[in-house]
Amino acid sequence: MNAEQKNSFKQLAEKISLELVFAEVGKDSGLLPINSLLGQIEEMPLAAAGADAVASAVRLARQWIDQVFEASATFDAITLRLLGEWGAWAQGAADAWISGGQLPPVPSSWAAAPKPTTASGVSLSAAAARPIEEDVPMVMNIESDCDLLREFTNESQEHLQNIEQGVLVLEENPTDRDTLNCIFRAFHTFKGGSGLLNLMPINRTAHELENLLDLARQDKIEITLDVINLILEGGDVLKLFIDAMHEQLTGKKEHGPILVKTQDLIRRVRAAMAGGPPAGPAAPTALAPTPAAPAASVVKQSGSPSAPASSTAAASASTALSGNSAAGAVVKVDTFKLDSLVDLVGEMVIAQSMVQLDPEVSRLNNQNLNRNMAQLGRITKELQRIAMSMRMVPIRATFQKMNRLVRDVAAKQGKQAHLILAGEDTELDRTIVDEISDPLVHMIRNAMDHGIEKPDKRVAAGKPEHGTILLSAYHQGGNIVIQIKDDGGGLPKDKILKKAVEKGVVKAGEQLPDKEIFDLIFTPGFSTAEQVTDISGRGVGMDVVKRNIEKLRGKVEIESTLGKGSIFNIYLPLTLAIIDGLVVNIGTERFILPTLSIRESFRPTADMISTVQERGEMVSVRGRLYPLLRLYEAFHIEPRSKNPEEGIIIVIEAGQDVRCVLVDQLVGKQEVVIKSLGETFKANPAVAGAAIMGDGRVGLILDVNSIVRIRQTTASMNRAA
Repeated sequence: MNAEQKNSFKQLAEKISLELVFAEVGKDSGLLPINSLLGQIEEMPLAAAGADAVASAVRLARQWIDQVFEASATFDAITLRLLGEWGAWAQGAADAWISGGQLPPVPSSWAAAPKPTTASGVSLSAAAARPIEEDVPMVMNIESDCDLLREFTNESQEHLQNIEQGVLVLEENPTDRDTLNCIFRAFHTFKGGSGLLNLMPINRTAHELENLLDLARQDKIEITLDVINLILEGGDVLKLFIDAMHEQLTGKKEHGPILVKTQDLIRRVRAAMAGGPPAGPAAPTALAPTPAAPAASVVKQSGSPSAPASSTAAASASTALSGNSAAGAVVKVDTFKLDSLVDLVGEMVIAQSMVQLDPEVSRLNNQNLNRNMAQLGRITKELQRIAMSMRMVPIRATFQKMNRLVRDVAAKQGKQAHLILAGEDTELDRTIVDEISDPLVHMIRNAMDHGIEKPDKRVAAGKPEHGTILLSAYHQGGNIVIQIKDDGGGLPKDKILKKAVEKGVVKAGEQLPDKEIFDLIFTPGFSTAEQVTDISGRGVGMDVVKRNIEKLRGKVEIESTLGKGSIFNIYLPLTLAIIDGLVVNIGTERFILPTLSIRESFRPTADMISTVQERGEMVSVRGRLYPLLRLYEAFHIEPRSKNPEEGIIIVIEAGQDVRCVLVDQLVGKQEVVIKSLGETFKANPAVAGAAIMGDGRVGLILDVNSIVRIRQTTASMNRAA
């Protein structure tokens, strides 16, 4: 362990001692925080670092905490005394460890303390003998436990992720003891926290799965595919509980009983613990059973994409599952406070810019004032950069959710596939990370369903049996690119074009470039699937994917080669709070167009402008005709000139729609802070927001997706006629 990890251990031990100061006999105050802090210490590689005494002491502390949870879930005098001694010993051991001295021995009296009869005492016969309780609704005590329930649901998301990622690695390497222990601790924490909050259905489910895993830790049962599927299904059941709790705690649903069927799952877990195969579900449960075929493996790109699946998967899991080792340096902040801080910093940046550009200040011509203003500008920009970075989170968690998706789809369809992840540490705005999850799920599912072929077809085509999907993220030109690349069959251009003609989207005989043919799959109701499955084929989904990405001010581009595979590139802004835009003038007003949506700009000549009957004015750009949109007519503004030859044309695009927008002047490219316009401009979909410019004036940010759909005005149609 390095110096930072040793210091983290000391800080965690100090925090445990601080929690114990306020702990009282017969009360549970501090129990959950101590359990969480101890769990963070358990994630550290203590034994591997040669700190056997520390590792032994941590195991004893875990036994004492477990005993409290298993009994009354409140502290007793003996446990408080032992934990107090443990805290003092741990801090002394940390000091000696950091300074390179000899670690103090573990007091012998601790080992003589009564040990709990918890999961470690599970027997195979007792597992099957206990009666299974009926499913009962779970009711939260929101009035008195609201803060604790919020903390429990927030921490549970991380535990659920650890369970899912760990199980997928355990499927590749059933002998991985560290991963098995990590999954065990996640269920154990679920059991302890839910017991304290009297969430008994969660407590009972987590307890049964903890027992199953403990038997595996004792080598009394093997980690088979049936056991893997049971653990995954158990995690899914707990997620249903947590999601329902979150909806009630956030006010999305009214407070009421939460019922998730667990009886059948517990029955099959008991059967597995008793040494027999888990029986199939007798009745439909809240979740469909996980498919029982290990057809997909999860790997992380590490130098070479061809690295062995099992070793790279284990490396990925160890990185993901041990991410809490330095958690002592993390502070949890309410998102409302964070967003408020970012908004205030944005206001300060605007105010600083207005002061700096104020004519009265400029006329002073004071050297000392100019120097101070420059320093203020540097500090303000740095503060803005730091504030914006606080909204940024790694996309790792979203990417890792796709591991399970690839596994399940591959198993259901009899396919074999590797999912390779790259760039998981790439950071995006928190809102973007939340919103991009659903589009990614659909695109990965489509890559598995339409892209990756079955093993026999792949072998016949000279490909390896296992297909490969690469999911990566990287920076490019101030934006983030998320790339989904597969080595499947590719997009059949002829088939897509034929379907488009049948649906009336494209005229028969019309020649389209490859890009526009591929973009046809985003048309609502469009599908080339020969049969409808429970995964895809209904023609819904890709149009929603495109809409959701465009709502994030992003775009999708497709490359594909028949027989070799496809590449989907999703371009997204780093943040939704700031927009990189092109500032333009129309008359005396300023507008801002997102640079991601701009293809090119130029001053037109007379021969480029033409009129087409019933279609209005058109502009010839590189041999193709695009509609001309005079923004001054759409916004009822008097321009400097109505002659296009005296203005500037900007070619904008949103999906397959392209428009030539006429403006008076290009002011320049600029990053601006987005401000909401509230209800006032809600009726005008062409306006996405506003920005306060450096001179204090307001510029309207235009929504390109709405602008390209604006019908030409009567005046334009009259000119065409």
